[in-house]
Amino acid sequence: MKEPIVEMRDLWLSLKGRPILEAVDLTLEEGDYLGLIGPNGSGKTTLLRVILGLLSPDRGTVRVFGQEPAQARGRIGYVPQYTRFDADFPMSVLDVVLMGRLAGRGLFRRQSDRDRDVALSSLEKVEMTDLAGRQIGKLSGGQLQRVMIARALAVEPRLLLLDEPTASLDTRVGVSVYELLKALSREVTLVLVSHDVGVISRYVKTVACLNRRLYYHRSKEITPEMFEAAYGCPVDLVAHGHAHRVLADHLVEEAGQD
Repeated sequence: MKEPIVEMRDLWLSLKGRPILEAVDLTLEEGDYLGLIGPNGSGKTTLLRVILGLLSPDRGTVRVFGQEPAQARGRIGYVPQYTRFDADFPMSVLDVVLMGRLAGRGLFRRQSDRDRDVALSSLEKVEMTDLAGRQIGKLSGGQLQRVMIARALAVEPRLLLLDEPTASLDTRVGVSVYELLKALSREVTLVLVSHDVGVISRYVKTVACLNRRLYYHRSKEITPEMFEAAYGCPVDLVAHGHAHRVLADHLVEEAGQD
């Protein structure tokens, strides 16, 4: 039996005296593609940072590839929520992706032919090879997000963590990123943080709700009970064409009075 990619047991974490994560249990197996949802401030980004070894729990255990998270960081790719570059920043797309090869190896390590080959292969996976020489600050939002994914892939990760990768993108471009991640999920285990509940439920394999406590049943089904536990009030799932929205009962009532 293969060892889990991530294993958390009864994990608790507070920051500046404020509880962030409580009694979290989570197991990720190789090939999983987990969509993680929850309200703002619910601990989603914090959970990713625990997996990366950037934060340590107050109590409980966490293992990544059977190791302490910090020891496993070289096998994890990470795409943060916000990435901005100055329009005049003098780096090419390929230079930025090559930065992914420096993870854990030292800033001044000389780049090898293999580093370049892996970086170009990563750009090919996100369909950005033609822009390898373009200045990074000249890209559109969607192009930049694909480059950030390529940089994470340049680590050659077994686990890819993405924090709201479509937050600043319009719907059409966002969907193209989701399609890209679906294709990548055939090669690497993914954890995707998103507020776009209806959309991610079409692409991920399983969904979990987090609001300090984690509600996860290794299923793609999102139940009203999961939402109520995570969001703190009853909710309805309302479908409109291809999109899905999560609306609290009291918000629906207020909208009807206008």
